[in-house]
Amino acid sequence: MSASTLNPESSEPMMDINTTPLIDVMLVLLIMFIITIPVQTHAVKLDLPQNQDNQTPPPIDPVKNKIVIMPNDAVLWNGAPVNMVTLRQYLDITTTMTPTPELHLQPHPDARYEVVDEVLAVAKRANVQAMGFVGNEAYANF
Repeated sequence: MSASTLNPESSEPMMDINTTPLIDVMLVLLIMFIITIPVQTHAVKLDLPQNQDNQTPPPIDPVKNKIVIMPNDAVLWNGAPVNMVTLRQYLDITTTMTPTPELHLQPHPDARYEVVDEVLAVAKRANVQAMGFVGNEAYANF
């Protein structure tokens, strides 16, 4: 072979390196490198709640709370007996919550009026704004 067949424009042989095989080898190595890299996971730390079956529910419901006055002069806050001091503390907490939870008052038909009046006075001193009477239909026959 003569130099003229290699490079027809000049009489000198071509001195450039053929880079096509080099690029092919580099692409194969790059693909192999990408495949063998372990996939990085982006972890987000979350503090999940733990299951606590023996924990009592909070005494104050953020939506509505119910006061029941029993015939034996017991006052129940969401089913748990309370005294007037604890009742006032619960009512003070509910007035600071946003939105203010409703207060449902349900006196038993045989409950003494004096106890109902005392509960109403405690609610008034605590500045309760959203209060309603539940179970008025029990008094329809009186």
